[in-house]
Amino acid sequence: MIKSKATKIGDLVVAFICCLIILVCLLPLLYVLARSLSSTDALIRNKVILWPVGLNFDAYKTVLSDAKYIWSIGWTAILTIICTILSLFMTTICAYPLIFDKLKGRRFFNTIIILTMYFNAGTIPLYLLLKDLDMINKPSVLIIPGCLSVFNMIIMRSFLYGIPDSLRESAEIDGAGYIQILIKIYLPLSTPAIATIALFYAVGRWNGFSDALMFMNDRRFYPIQVLLYNILNNVMSVEVSTKEGFSSPGLSESLKAATVMFATVPILVVYPWLQKYFITGATLGAVKE
Repeated sequence: MIKSKATKIGDLVVAFICCLIILVCLLPLLYVLARSLSSTDALIRNKVILWPVGLNFDAYKTVLSDAKYIWSIGWTAILTIICTILSLFMTTICAYPLIFDKLKGRRFFNTIIILTMYFNAGTIPLYLLLKDLDMINKPSVLIIPGCLSVFNMIIMRSFLYGIPDSLRESAEIDGAGYIQILIKIYLPLSTPAIATIALFYAVGRWNGFSDALMFMNDRRFYPIQVLLYNILNNVMSVEVSTKEGFSSPGLSESLKAATVMFATVPILVVYPWLQKYFITGATLGAVKE
């Protein structure tokens, strides 16, 4: 098929816009990377823009040699894996029953669940509830309260609802129960939706810090984002610097940039593995009803 001149021009315009958006997204990351690899003198003199000046890896050596950073990154990775698996399980078992038209009270359950997207009790009632449940300052406070997202549940429900009923009816004729139908039919066909939702949950947990900031005082269970938050907001404090495990007061700009890179890159690495499922899961699950 031969494209017309107008079509070619349109393709070039779209390609240019895409390249521009990619460049805008990459520039902040390149800027932070350059600062993390630059010398302190170059940073003080503001010589660093998008390319390292006075290349050195001292900041990364400091981060990798600090047990607090290593534990925080490891704990955040463990927390992200646990939360993602639990959230996928909760999302699936919540969405699956709602696809059956014969479920009694289906409309009522759908309405109640969707209302929670728009209305909530607030931070203080949530804190009081978690305190009464004896979850404050415990790892469970970072896992259980956010284990189900209604938005992600709607995506999963819509995706499952779009699978032909004939497949389920055939399995029922062969004597399969609801759990068998879910495991052997619905889940294998829902790989795009599951991968997309898993990415949403993983990114949300990895980047999350507000719940740990409000409900967690035990520094052993601080996610990497909270550790980074404390460092960036208390960089001038000698006391905080000492508590964070640094032998000298203050933090260099390169060290802060290296910390940001350690907190950002791991979750970016996950996306290419799920990219082929992302668009399909996000679009199909969002429009099918």
